[in-house]
Amino acid sequence: MAEDTQGTDTPSTAPINVPDKPALEGLEAALTQRWLAEGTYKFNPDTTREQVYSIDTPPPTASGSLHVGHMFSFTQTDVLARYQRMIGKNVFYPMGWDDNGLPTERRVQNYYGVRCDPAIPYDAAYRAPAEPAKNQRDFDVVSRRNFIELCEELAVEDEKVFESLFQQLGLSVDWQLTYRTIDDASREVSQRAFLANLAAGDAYMAEAPTLWDITFRTAVAQAELEDREVAGAYYRYPFFTEDGEKIYVETTRPELLAACAALVANPDDERYQPLFGKMVTSPVFGVEVEVKAHPLAKADKGSGIAMVCTFGDLTDVTWWRELQLPTRAIVGRDGRIVGETPDWITTDAGRTAYEAIAGKTVFSAKEAVVELLAADGLIDGEPKKIMHPVNFYEKGDKPLEVVTSRQWYYRNGGRDEERRARLIARGHEIDFHPAFMRSRFENWISGLNGDWLVSRQRFFGVPIPVWYPLDAEGNPRYDAPIVPLDEQLPVDPAADAAPGYDEAQRGVPGGFAGDADILDTWATSSLTPQIVGGWSRDEDLFAKVFPFDLRPQGHDIIRTWLFSSVVQADALQHAAPWKHAAISGWILDPDRKKMSKSKGNVVVPTDVLDEFGSDAVRYWATSAKLGADTAYEIAQMKIGRRLAIKLLNASKFVLNLGATENSVVSTDLSVLTNPLDRAVLAQLAEVVRQSTKAFENYDYARALQITESFFWQFTDDYVELIKDRAYGAAGDAEQASVLAALATSLDTLLRLFAPFLPFATEEVWGWWRNGSVHRAQWPSAVDVDGDTTLLATVGTALSGVRKAKSEAKVKQRTEVLSATITASESLTTQLKAGLGDLKAASNARELTLVAGDGELTVSDVVLAAPEEQPKA
Repeated sequence: MAEDTQGTDTPSTAPINVPDKPALEGLEAALTQRWLAEGTYKFNPDTTREQVYSIDTPPPTASGSLHVGHMFSFTQTDVLARYQRMIGKNVFYPMGWDDNGLPTERRVQNYYGVRCDPAIPYDAAYRAPAEPAKNQRDFDVVSRRNFIELCEELAVEDEKVFESLFQQLGLSVDWQLTYRTIDDASREVSQRAFLANLAAGDAYMAEAPTLWDITFRTAVAQAELEDREVAGAYYRYPFFTEDGEKIYVETTRPELLAACAALVANPDDERYQPLFGKMVTSPVFGVEVEVKAHPLAKADKGSGIAMVCTFGDLTDVTWWRELQLPTRAIVGRDGRIVGETPDWITTDAGRTAYEAIAGKTVFSAKEAVVELLAADGLIDGEPKKIMHPVNFYEKGDKPLEVVTSRQWYYRNGGRDEERRARLIARGHEIDFHPAFMRSRFENWISGLNGDWLVSRQRFFGVPIPVWYPLDAEGNPRYDAPIVPLDEQLPVDPAADAAPGYDEAQRGVPGGFAGDADILDTWATSSLTPQIVGGWSRDEDLFAKVFPFDLRPQGHDIIRTWLFSSVVQADALQHAAPWKHAAISGWILDPDRKKMSKSKGNVVVPTDVLDEFGSDAVRYWATSAKLGADTAYEIAQMKIGRRLAIKLLNASKFVLNLGATENSVVSTDLSVLTNPLDRAVLAQLAEVVRQSTKAFENYDYARALQITESFFWQFTDDYVELIKDRAYGAAGDAEQASVLAALATSLDTLLRLFAPFLPFATEEVWGWWRNGSVHRAQWPSAVDVDGDTTLLATVGTALSGVRKAKSEAKVKQRTEVLSATITASESLTTQLKAGLGDLKAASNARELTLVAGDGELTVSDVVLAAPEEQPKA
């Protein structure tokens, strides 16, 4: 690795330049510009894999609004990055922008007043209207390439807002390492990965039941589902056996009666065992279906026998597949009952009944079927109202339907036990922080019931890079897809002619048709290590950063982003994509509910950053452990601000006492002649060891807690105890000893706090040191022979004297004529070692030490009367 000249432990001594009134205000803007200008956080590509610590930073959706969750999770990542940089790692810390997906598509549509149609040719001269049309029907219709260009144009402005926030927050990102998930490079990598999966047999097309959102008109993957409780009702009506016996079913979806393919009961249910293998006839439509046995049927649910329709829900899909039932789909992609009467309805009465529901929405069809059943006197009793969970697309507002469609899939272990086991094993190559988050990963894999659906029927996104030859009748040959050459990527089959064809052959017999679909946004986001790491484009860089050292992310997207990234890396690199996964928790409002825009309980981050300062907000974020859901607490930010201000003021005091860079000790400790000075550095050495261990375990919150606890003891007790010696009252040797302890403590504390409070620590560092604290080495424990509990003991005695003065309602500088300190023999020995400093700090003429049992106590405090106070 080339020499990095940004180090701050330089031989030259910096002049002391302490401001009269240190303040946090203005630090963010000034220091951010300095760091950018000096390249403080710049990654050095002239390196080796062993020297690098690489971070697969989560790309936020730049078209979305900023919220405190961004500050929370990104700060937690940043402290880890800063620690790694200080222990000598060449940190690869990029930033991406996720502008590939529905949020961006909607924002671009509404901002510019445009709609995307991939069939329209690209217009290089197109310019969006100055003002968007008020009615969407009047929006400009543009090509996919024009739409992507508008996206990138708008994204620049959106990303500036995010970048400004993240810089104000102090993220130590290398801002030259940025990417967008819809830019040329990302589309190229995503399409190359698709083609690699296709060549390996890990991508395939299938006609299959698919979860479908009728609003967005697109397929939905299992990972994008969420259950919502909705009102419904059970309708009870009969099917008929050959001898006229009524077999009652109870269903919430009578509108699918015409799609019934079988009745199913549990094989152990004695009520229906005589019917297994026999035919029954459906009411209204008069279709014969077989009664089947299947263990998923629940004897205690409803009537105990279920109507299997293709398809009412995912259980229907399971029964259809495992019982090899016929496909009788009647719901179209628009959420309406298909208009043409199905051929399995053969009776005149049944066909007439179907005409009554054809073309209706599923809601209207339900009403119509219930009316038809009631007209025949077949509804048994009143509908039984219920609340029940229904599948929704996570971004949708209408229940999903299950339709049959031709889609692309990636193999993810959902149908392959061997691959499933391999992906679980990949998870064991990753250290999860906290460790229990691994179970969420494994539970998700174990619960998969199908492969990863990666095609989407949307316009904006990464196009699926295949075409299909058309036969003599103009029908696509889906079994013989045409793929582009690697050097042609990225391609858009809706706009680019297939290799070996010209545009005139599009859509004609003997010609070609481009695949109109795009890849699921997760199919590209799952490739962030490959995109930012340079896979297939800069293999030298990729070898230096992959597998990445860290993937930071939220626990709610383990099933999506984390899992899909493991699937991709397993298929493409035959490895886990990272060594560590740092999983952040959610931000909760004061009522312990998750903050979200939909709930209206989010907080604008710029407000708190402006009010309390970035170091204060970072303190709040890093006080929470990884994986812990954390309340949004202004009180915690106030504590953080108090800590940052105290660091400025305490540092000013220490430096004004005369501590300099030359006072810092590391190996030659002979200058430390006072037991209390040796004690404070021995205690600080233990703090360094424990903080380092905590960081190595990704427990930054523990490191902060340990450091902060010592800092307050250092300022409240040690600094107060040694003032007299620091001013030279005890002679030159004692003054040199205390200045060495003060300078070494300040130097170490600034380094320990640097990952958490980057602005306050950098400001203080510049008062007395060259360069940046963020390029300084992480502190090493100074091997001092000192009593690590001495300061606490002497500090307790000092607090006892102070308390006596407070209770007497006198000033702390009031002279103590005499006092008695009672303590155990061991504590008395410690007090003797610090007695000189204790007397000076408490302004005491006489302190009597008495051996005794129990806790240390201060008693018999005799204070000088006001007239007895020595004159200044």
